[in-house]
Amino acid sequence: MGKIAFIFPGQGAQHVGMGQEMAENFSAARQVFEQADDILGMNLSEKVFNGSDDELRLTEITQPAIVATSIACLEVLRQHGVQAHGVAGLSLGEYSALVAAEAMSFADALPVVQKRGRYMQEAVPPGVGGMSAILGLAREKVHEACRQASAIGVIEPANYNTPDQIVIAGEIAAMRKACEVAKELGAKRIVELPVSVSFHCSLLKNVEPLLAGELAQIELSPAKIPVMANISADYVNSVEEMRDSLVRQVSNAILWQDSIEKMIADGYDTFVEVGPGKSLTGMMKKINRDVWAHQVENVKTLEKVVEAING
Repeated sequence: MGKIAFIFPGQGAQHVGMGQEMAENFSAARQVFEQADDILGMNLSEKVFNGSDDELRLTEITQPAIVATSIACLEVLRQHGVQAHGVAGLSLGEYSALVAAEAMSFADALPVVQKRGRYMQEAVPPGVGGMSAILGLAREKVHEACRQASAIGVIEPANYNTPDQIVIAGEIAAMRKACEVAKELGAKRIVELPVSVSFHCSLLKNVEPLLAGELAQIELSPAKIPVMANISADYVNSVEEMRDSLVRQVSNAILWQDSIEKMIADGYDTFVEVGPGKSLTGMMKKINRDVWAHQVENVKTLEKVVEAING
């Protein structure tokens, strides 16, 4: 194997019970959840392990819950001798990536992502914003669909996930018009996403100064391993670049496909999705089938990854 990258999922990967098996079997994971409860002053682990889907879908709960689960899985991987040469995270996952690279502390990351979630939820009132995945349409045609629909309202590309999947975000009427145009331009399929916030578009521009204020209050350090940033599809080298990337990704598109292609070009051929769900592993198959990718969330998936990497 060449270089190993840990990749961390974003919002949408959550499910009740995530991380519970790791916490029950490994003290390293259990300690992360105990820390999370202490840091936030609430029983986050109870909400994650035994709560309701509706509560876990609240953005200000979802975001710290996913980060805590990802870091719990990370600590177990490290305990088994699996280390990364570089990291990346999808949107929210960039915070987990920075924690993994020891550029941001777990104690600082959790309160910041909780506030990030709250600010995002407050920025777009329910019923105003939405997101849709457009499948099987080239970038330039997705851009054209958004351009035509922008006469109705805000609608922009939000996530460049794979060559076959681009997510758009904005005001609901404009989004649905863009989806109609996309179908006319040859999109194979359109999937409206079950979200109440239109992430990664200019409707969230007002969140940026609020988040910048929160990030200014925490200490960041130079990363111990390379960290790929969503916003540029390039590595963030300085503390200033890290802060800027986290702020700007709120209202700008996520360049996930470009980020992964850059890492592959730089010699990464083993990708471990650390945390809940396997959406990033699925995307990897659409981006490049020649690299090895597997997800770690429970004992079974952990054993497979440890055996594959450590032999």
